[in-house]
Amino acid sequence: MPPAVLAWSALQVSSVEVMTVTETAADTKVGLCVSETAFRPRPDGEDNYTISEVASHTGLSAYTLRWYERIGLMSRVDRSHTGQRRYDNQDLGWLEFVGKLRLTGMPVADMVRYAELVREGDHTFAARQELLVRHREDVRRHIADLQGTLAVLDFKIEVYGGGSQ
Repeated sequence: MPPAVLAWSALQVSSVEVMTVTETAADTKVGLCVSETAFRPRPDGEDNYTISEVASHTGLSAYTLRWYERIGLMSRVDRSHTGQRRYDNQDLGWLEFVGKLRLTGMPVADMVRYAELVREGDHTFAARQELLVRHREDVRRHIADLQGTLAVLDFKIEVYGGGSQ
């Protein structure tokens, strides 16, 4: 399978950065940053989503989406002529990436810092990489802890299964 590509920099105004996933977890065959979903984004230029459509697609509440914008986790979202938020495909890609960071347990402050670095431009690549590498190590430690816990559960299940025979 070729590496997955995700346009994840919805915070940059004039360009889209591309993150290529080349490292996969051998045991789980993880290689995608973005999950396969039934949602089909609209073609660029026709990608005006309301806050309720984005909430429905992402599983986030409208309140959370507004909060993300207020704390700087999302860049300023475009508005319609009536002042309603209008999200685009880049916003959806960014929210999906943020969802992956949330899933890994990244603190909100670190996610906001990462978003700030993205907005600052290409010269922050090293700082972004450092932040992600540091968090990846935290995730790996957590996975190791979970694997140890899973081994205990498997042992207990085996004990109870063997005792009933």
